[in-house]
Amino acid sequence: MVDERVKNLAKILAGYSIKIKKGDTVLLSSGTAAEPLVMCLYEELLRKGAFPVIRMVPDRAQEIFFESGKKAHFTTLTKYQRAAARNCDALIRICDETNTRALSNIDPKKQAMLGKTFQPLQNERRKKPWLITLYPTEAYAQDADMSLKEFEDFVYGATFADCADPIREWKKLSARQANIIQGLRGADEVRIVGRDTDLKFSIKGRKFISSDGSSHNMPSGEIFTSPIETSAEGYISYDFPVCQYGREISGIRLVFRKGVVVEATAEKNGSFLRAMLDSDKGARRLGELGIGTNKRIQRFTKRILFDEKIGGTIHLALGSSYPETGGKNRSSIHWDMIKDLREEGAIYMDGKKLET
Repeated sequence: MVDERVKNLAKILAGYSIKIKKGDTVLLSSGTAAEPLVMCLYEELLRKGAFPVIRMVPDRAQEIFFESGKKAHFTTLTKYQRAAARNCDALIRICDETNTRALSNIDPKKQAMLGKTFQPLQNERRKKPWLITLYPTEAYAQDADMSLKEFEDFVYGATFADCADPIREWKKLSARQANIIQGLRGADEVRIVGRDTDLKFSIKGRKFISSDGSSHNMPSGEIFTSPIETSAEGYISYDFPVCQYGREISGIRLVFRKGVVVEATAEKNGSFLRAMLDSDKGARRLGELGIGTNKRIQRFTKRILFDEKIGGTIHLALGSSYPETGGKNRSSIHWDMIKDLREEGAIYMDGKKLET
């Protein structure tokens, strides 16, 4: 029997989180562990009159690709990849890793190379409705220091899939976030203070966007914008590790001058951090300020899809910014780094402490 919360999540995804029309071709991609959610979502998309195309790839495929691929594999976009991005009308990605450390020993240069190659494809995909979510696996539960059952409860709680009327709950959160954004109109200077942190930058003229579960991310619960690219001054120490490409980079401390990271250290995997910051010129600039508002997410899980939404935290992304906010930074990376302000620290907008 399929968990009723899985069915609810599929209904949220197809009925609220992604905007599709009858006749749309929807690319639905995942690994093999997410089959229960894939099948429920497939059914919901068919009911809406869409044409879902399922692409389920075994976890080991990516590991084999990095181990055995030649240079051309990391620098070439195939005709199929270009055609799939061009011809689909919407994309849904379900994360369901069964080994989150599979890429730990892969050469970061290969990963950076592939990221640059796929940038045009990513740009093409972002022009269309897209959505990313997560299916709970043993690997994710272990990373979060939870049993699988605990992690399932966490995931379905964070997405409101455990509620009688999940979409109503998302609309309530949407209204709350709209009120916060209304109060931030015209804001200029942002200052973040906390443990080993005093960082200022400008968001003058930039637009805040509400991520309320109605597009792109499920779960959601954040508002975000893009800082002025040359404005960041000061330093910040992050409280949680960044988990990227099968690696955990922890104890990150960054120093900014004129918008650029001039010092980058980490207690773990610092060399990998600096290698990624050297990917391109935009990798050392801020691309996003995000403010977490989802009060159902209070635990750090090492999954940025959830962690950046933790109520009472902020996150700053290095790399590519969001054009829809007015951001102009371009990069092959977009790395979110989380600062916890729940017990120590605050974020100030034009000198006034922000309460969410």
